[in-house]
Amino acid sequence: MSSERVNLLGLPRAQLETFVATRLGAKPFRARQLMKWMYRRGAADFSSMTDLKQEFRTQLGEIAEITVPQIVTEQVSKDGTRKWMLRMDEVQGIETVYIPEPDRGTLCISSQVGCAMDCSFCATAQQGFNRNLTAAEIVGQVWLAQRELTESQPAASEGRRSITNIVFMGMGEPLANYRNVLPAMQIFMDDLGYDLSRRRVTLSTSGLVPQIYKLAQECNVALAVSLHAPNDELRNDLVPINRKHPIAELLEACWHYIDKQNGRSITFEYVMLDGVNDKPEHARQLARLMQGHPAKLNLIPFNVFPGTHYRRSPAATILKFRDILNEYGVIATTRRTRGDDIEAACGQLAGRVTDRTVVRLGTRLSTVSRSAVEIQ
Repeated sequence: MSSERVNLLGLPRAQLETFVATRLGAKPFRARQLMKWMYRRGAADFSSMTDLKQEFRTQLGEIAEITVPQIVTEQVSKDGTRKWMLRMDEVQGIETVYIPEPDRGTLCISSQVGCAMDCSFCATAQQGFNRNLTAAEIVGQVWLAQRELTESQPAASEGRRSITNIVFMGMGEPLANYRNVLPAMQIFMDDLGYDLSRRRVTLSTSGLVPQIYKLAQECNVALAVSLHAPNDELRNDLVPINRKHPIAELLEACWHYIDKQNGRSITFEYVMLDGVNDKPEHARQLARLMQGHPAKLNLIPFNVFPGTHYRRSPAATILKFRDILNEYGVIATTRRTRGDDIEAACGQLAGRVTDRTVVRLGTRLSTVSRSAVEIQ
C-alpha cells in the first residue's frame, strides 16, 4: 500500500471535510458519513461503506486508507485488565491497556514510542525515547481496542460501550506531542467520533507549562498532573522537567487551566515511594500547596519493574498520608492497583523501544533535543 495515502483516522471532522472537498470534490456530508463508518461501525474497508457511491469509494481507495497498529501480543490479567503490545514499525512497539470496571471501561493509551521525561520511578522512562506517534496511531489504539473488545464482549455490540473513558497515561508525555494529541482528542469528543464528554478524556502530564497554557486555549479535557513530590528539591530528582518548570510555576498554570476551562478540579498524581516522598511532613507540605484550590490527590502505590531501586510504601503509610491530607481539607484517594501481574499497572509500561534517538532528560536537560520536550 502506498505510503502517500492519507490515514483518515488521524483527521478531525473539519480536516476530513476539507480532505473530501479538495481531494475528491465531495460535499461535507460525505466526511460525516465516513466518520460514522470508521468510529461507530468500526469499518476499515471502504468497499463495505454501502451508503457511499461506488465511484466515491473507488476514489477513496486510491488516495486514502484506514490503517491501525498491528497487535504483537495480548495479555489478560487475573483482574480482567488487558494489555496489547502494538507494532509501530519493524522494531518499535507501544503498549495500550484496557481496565474494565462495573460502571466503566477505561482505555489507557500511549502518545509516544518511549519517553524523554526520565521520571526515575517509571519503566517507560528507562526505555529512552524514539519518536512521537501520529494522530492516526493514537486514534488507532482506540479503534483497535474497540474492535477487540466488541469481538470478545458480545454485550458491547448490543449498545453498551466497552470504552467509556480514555486516558493519556500510557507511554510518553502527551504535551510533548501536542500537534498530534490535540486532533486525536478532538476525534474522541466529536459526536461523530467516539462521542465522549470532556470529563471522560483525561490528559496526564509531567508538567510542560507552556503547553498547559496552550491547551487551556484550545481544548477542554480533564487534566491530571504527575506531581509526586511536595517540594522542588525532591521533585527535581523524581521528575527532572521540574528543573525547567518548578512547582510554583506548574501550579500557576494548573489554576489558570481550571479558570479558563471552568473545570471542576485538577487531579494530581502522587506515586508513593517508600522512605522517599511518603513521610508525614511531605503530606503536610503537599496539603499546603493544595489548600484553597480545586485539587484532588490520587495516591498511587508504586508498581515495581525490573531494575528499579524503589519500593512501594506500606499500606499503613499510604493510609496515614491520605488521612493527613484529608485532615487539611484536601481530597485524597488511593488508586487501586490493576494489571500488575502482567506489568500493565501505572508506571510499568515499557513497550519496545530499540532505537533511542533522543537522550533522556536526567541531568542533561540543556542538551536534550527540543523535539522531545517542546510542542510538536
